[in-house]
Amino acid sequence: MKLTQGKIAELLSEPGCEHNHKTGDGKNKACQQQAKPGAAQGGCSLDGATIALIPITDAAHLIHGPMGCSGNSWGSRGSLSSGPTTYQIGFTTDLSENDIIFGGEKRLYKAISEIVTRYHPAAVFVYSTCVPALIGDDINAVCEAARKKYETPVIPVHAPGFVGSKNLGNRLGGEALLDHVVGTAEPEYTTPYDINLIGEYNIAGEMWGVLPLFEKVGIRVLSKITGDARYQEICYAHRAKLNVMICSKALINMARKMEEKYGIPYLEESFYGIEDMNRCLRDIAAHFGDPALIERVEKVIAEETAQLNITLAPYRDRLKGKRMVLYTGGVKSWSIISAAKDLGIEVVATGTKKSTAEDKARIKNLLSPDGIMMQKGNAEELLKVIAKTHADLLVAGGRNQYTALKARIPFLDINQERHHAYSGYTGMVEMARELDEAIHSPIWEQVRRPAPWESEK
Repeated sequence: MKLTQGKIAELLSEPGCEHNHKTGDGKNKACQQQAKPGAAQGGCSLDGATIALIPITDAAHLIHGPMGCSGNSWGSRGSLSSGPTTYQIGFTTDLSENDIIFGGEKRLYKAISEIVTRYHPAAVFVYSTCVPALIGDDINAVCEAARKKYETPVIPVHAPGFVGSKNLGNRLGGEALLDHVVGTAEPEYTTPYDINLIGEYNIAGEMWGVLPLFEKVGIRVLSKITGDARYQEICYAHRAKLNVMICSKALINMARKMEEKYGIPYLEESFYGIEDMNRCLRDIAAHFGDPALIERVEKVIAEETAQLNITLAPYRDRLKGKRMVLYTGGVKSWSIISAAKDLGIEVVATGTKKSTAEDKARIKNLLSPDGIMMQKGNAEELLKVIAKTHADLLVAGGRNQYTALKARIPFLDINQERHHAYSGYTGMVEMARELDEAIHSPIWEQVRRPAPWESEK
């Protein structure tokens, strides 16, 4: 894949994405996010591509660019592995001023050579950054030469940061898989109920709480794209019978193009909350239409729900009536509302900055009539919403924890930096435990007391 203006335009106007639908004035709502001077954009295309691909655990991921491009984002996403750990090593060519003048192709080839001979990865993903894209390094040619020499897949990923946002980078990572990986191998065998999970990155091991459910009902996860994935399983992902998209529209281009090329239909589902987990299993079973599979799914749902109701009972008693402000993006902007409602918590406000039109429609159905949908979520805005809604809790990304401390309310990290798995039935118990511990910590009673010098007045 060569990164051309046409390719960028194609990904920005992805037909399967809600943002590409027509507005009232007849214009497309393309997924273009123009940078504003002085404003943080929440990640560049390189960040998005690495987020999508680095969870392939037995591959080496080489950032072709200055050290900062690798160091600033390395290790920030808690994607766990059940085996290989090659993906956790931060490889970079560390381009210098001399490389900018004379070109970085030789340096890149040498880096690939050292990685292959020392670490023997299943594949090497080479990520282009702004510098080699601007000076004109022919990354495709270098990767092809290294592949022939070492007989190891070397995949170029063209996602320099200046081309767009993190969401565009997700799609560019998906394009690299479609162009160079998917369809290059065959599985040892297939079953009538083979599915792919697309957009699930196994944050804090979340996937491990869901895979046993699929195994129990007889659904086989053929390929995971890309949480706890092995390179080989993505090679034969084209043999699945259904794609299940988890992370909203981040890799919608993969799902749509696999449907066009291989005839694989796709569903969008969520693993957060009892209701959404139940719906996910039922939708997959309904797609296959096997009465025996549907019966097994209903049996598992009944068993898991009954046990979960017993386990969650004390937490629901303690959490009922609490008010939450939720500031996250994508599928979590509505799926966490559903999970909170399962626990008796009212979500009084949620962020919609990274949500699609479909996400926003679901939010409207889940929020109460006076619930607030926040397009902006800076500290000042969050503090105003917390004060206005009399919220008991802020659930957001790690960068917002200091906002919660300033407001003197509990905080729970829900984004990629978290260390607890909240998906599936077991994840609901973990979420309830974390929420209960956060809200009922004795520290909040202490920090809300007037200071001694204030009470004396």
